Amino acid sequence: MTILLLEDEYPAAERLQRLLLQAVPTATVLAVLDTVTGALAWLAANPAPDLILSDIQLADGLSLEIWEQAVVPSPVIFTTAFDAYAIRAFQANSIAYLLKPVKLPELQAALAKLHQWPGRELKIKNEELKIVPDESVSTFNSSFLIFNSPIERLLDALPRPGRPYKTRFLVRQGEQLRPVPVSEIAWFLSRHETTTLVATDGRRFVVDYTLEQLEGLLDPAQFFRLNRQVLAQLGAVQRLHPYFNGKLLVELHPAASEEVLVSREKASAVKAWLEG
Repeated sequence: MTILLLEDEYPAAERLQRLLLQAVPTATVLAVLDTVTGALAWLAANPAPDLILSDIQLADGLSLEIWEQAVVPSPVIFTTAFDAYAIRAFQANSIAYLLKPVKLPELQAALAKLHQWPGRELKIKNEELKIVPDESVSTFNSSFLIFNSPIERLLDALPRPGRPYKTRFLVRQGEQLRPVPVSEIAWFLSRHETTTLVATDGRRFVVDYTLEQLEGLLDPAQFFRLNRQVLAQLGAVQRLHPYFNGKLLVELHPAASEEVLVSREKASAVKAWLEG
């Protein structure tokens, strides 16, 4: 099975590739792309892969724009920290909508749905799923419509109710452990494979989570991934300053030791999040 991976966060891309190899040892990742522009160019120059595994937010916009700008016959598994795009994902060739951090059983269940696409044959955990193509179906779109009704596909794509968002984190303070309520967290910083929790009073604690994992554990209405290094709480964002080339400089409280910049592509999303 050939797979195109669309993901703009390097650690998340690496993790997904590891999970894919566990679920489908014979899978081949053809390319890992981090932009909408790059994905459109790749798809125009190469045969459609058997599957696309795509984050929603890429470096230059939403991956959903790919399906709005081009006809892409490959089925898609979307992975994201946000549940707000499920209906738009349904309008693409979505077979699953997985919230980060993606877990192996969830990915395996999503991959198993590929048997509903005609002409597919793959091996998952040493179990072959062989499909007999429907000779009467001449195009992908028509076969896509007959295997499930639109309402069934939409309900299938929506995230399943799961654990509520985290309300506290257990951190080490000297030789002791103490809980820190989410309301006392200003922002998280990722540096050199270490994630630091910065409290509203300026104290800092190392936590055993990646920013990708935290995106899936925290309420997206309250926390936003500003860039590759910083995940901020709404109340910690004091001001936005225009910066070179359409970027935004974010003023945080407590203040960061280095400039916190938001890319031009992400600037409108940050403003929308702050407006509510």
